[in-house]
Amino acid sequence: MAAAQGRLSDGAGGMDDAKEGERDATETAPLPFRAAVEALRAARLRPEIEIDPTRPPQRLAPYAYALEAAVVADDEDLADGRLVLLHDPAGHDAWQGSFRLVTLVRAELELEMAADPLLPEVCWSWLTGALQARGLSYGEASGTVTRASSHYFGGLAERPAASQIEIRASWTPREGLGGVPDTATHLAAWCDLLCQVAGLPPVTPGDASVVSLPQRRGPQSR
Repeated sequence: MAAAQGRLSDGAGGMDDAKEGERDATETAPLPFRAAVEALRAARLRPEIEIDPTRPPQRLAPYAYALEAAVVADDEDLADGRLVLLHDPAGHDAWQGSFRLVTLVRAELELEMAADPLLPEVCWSWLTGALQARGLSYGEASGTVTRASSHYFGGLAERPAASQIEIRASWTPREGLGGVPDTATHLAAWCDLLCQVAGLPPVTPGDASVVSLPQRRGPQSR
């Protein structure tokens, strides 16, 4: 699973810091957060998805857990992203709940696709559609869809122009029994989005109407 590591990490601590953070979170956190994290760890995902824990942000909430994932086909990264679970036992007015999911998803595009004026709206609908398709209840969704193009000159002029789409979003998962949200299904929906942005075909015949994004190559490491 190491292929997903290092793509989006903020620091150089890497996997050791992430595992240490996992231990701290599970040993000292409230029971609802521990249960939500265990559900994330136990989720079964598509084989094209490589996923690992990573160091979570430190100041967004009293408790946090983070995952990095990449969609890999034929040893090529087609898309990657990060999903962060935040928990504030006292609740948060802006969240309208005590849990929050925060994500970043990115992939490179064909230039013609990047020029489509409806692309941001389509990408946002993929996020909300993925949640709804899994039957999830959520609220207070917000985010941005950003597309950027790079053109190379001088000593880099031989490189082809490149375009990238980036989805940043957050939403409040509704809590179930014991105040625990269905994080495993939210993770599955997020992976549906990641695969759709990567241009992979749907996994079931019932998803045949879903249009995925054609890809030229995987995202570049930062």
